[in-house]
Amino acid sequence: MTTLPLFPLHAVLFPEGLLRLRIFETRYVDMVRRCLREDRGFGVVLILQGREVGGTVRTAQVGTLARIIDFEKLADGLLGIAARGEQRFRIVSARQQEDGLNVAEVEFLPNEAPLAVPQEYAFLADVLRRVLAQLDEQHRSVPQRFDDAVWLGARLTEILPLPLRDRQRCLEMQDPLERLAVLRDALPRAEPRGS
Repeated sequence: MTTLPLFPLHAVLFPEGLLRLRIFETRYVDMVRRCLREDRGFGVVLILQGREVGGTVRTAQVGTLARIIDFEKLADGLLGIAARGEQRFRIVSARQQEDGLNVAEVEFLPNEAPLAVPQEYAFLADVLRRVLAQLDEQHRSVPQRFDDAVWLGARLTEILPLPLRDRQRCLEMQDPLERLAVLRDALPRAEPRGS
């Protein structure tokens, strides 16, 4: 078991996904300092009930370990960080520290092995290519593996405007082909951002 500081958000992060955050609460500024000093990550978990700023929240039980890959002082004086998702985890137990930071004992879930995209889902790779071509450099700069069902499903889930609970459901799935089936069925209801 591993102890992780948690960053509850109204966002779902997948392994290899990129997350940019503006940090202003003291508890998270301190967390970022510790993560950088100790070369460790933090857990990103979806808020199911509550708000990102202050107060108590109820979170999903599955999240993703995020590692800080860049940081800067923003024009408004806040700390900006970029973090990359590494590995999914399941929360075993959680508590809130005196400083308000949530920490959890977690067990890491196995990484999904790369899997070829079956022909019936090949059109999803074309959809993702078209959407990525319209997005900013941040999205286009990620290593691209359109032939890998794990990678394809994660990137589509991040980019398509799906309800957060649907994104969370996709994160929790253990079968990449089941994830692609859900995304295929959701596609008629979703209009990609930026189009």
